[in-house]
Amino acid sequence: MNQPIITTILSSFEEATDIKTITFRYPGKITPGQFYMIWIPGVDEVPMSVSSIKQDVKGITFRNIGDATQALYRLRKGDQIGVRGPYGNGFTLTGKRPLFVGGGTGIGMLAPLVEQARRKKLKSTVILGVKTKDELFFEDRFQQIGATVLVSTDDGSVGYQGFASELAKDIIKKERIDAVYTCGPEQMMRSLLSFCKTILFQASLERYMKCAIGICGQCCIGRGLRVCVDGPIFDGTTLKKVQDFGVYRRDAAGRKIPF
Repeated sequence: MNQPIITTILSSFEEATDIKTITFRYPGKITPGQFYMIWIPGVDEVPMSVSSIKQDVKGITFRNIGDATQALYRLRKGDQIGVRGPYGNGFTLTGKRPLFVGGGTGIGMLAPLVEQARRKKLKSTVILGVKTKDELFFEDRFQQIGATVLVSTDDGSVGYQGFASELAKDIIKKERIDAVYTCGPEQMMRSLLSFCKTILFQASLERYMKCAIGICGQCCIGRGLRVCVDGPIFDGTTLKKVQDFGVYRRDAAGRKIPF
């Protein structure tokens, strides 16, 4: 599992401005919330949460934001990448009235979990938070499976004007939400956690990773928690004790970078 398997890209298509989904053949099970290490030959290896799960075909959705993702973004159908994993833990779907809150590309990795909830016939609400309407994606995908979809944009170009966490606060008050699942900017997720006093809370965290198997310590948070093996999914009880949650991350050299 710790050696990348070379596979061929089956499809590569744009979801929104600078956001793309790539699918590839990769058999085996993966739980929503787990991630792969994606190797772009000659460039780098980066962690990517799964956004589409089929028996032999998997998908990842990402933003064109750095050297590695820029190189990955340029690849087309028929090009090759290396894949190893899956790594980390996944979401645990509990409760009868879940709320899913995705911010930015965090929307992508929540999709398999929402689909799982709908297969279990759970009444599901999904909040998609983006800066502007040009960054919105997967809205149709969620609607087609019967989820209630709400959109928030920072600039008010579509849906609710404001942050996804503010919209979620209103929904939590109005609906009988008993579980919140989220992925996105940590400040958004930290704000969400403050609303979930007695509500089950699970969040996906992102940190700089090198090994993905708990050896290098690059992705440590709090007191010795490693995102690659102890996460990337953490519950609210754990995150309330993590002082750097929503405050800072570390770069490749280990320096603190405020959010």
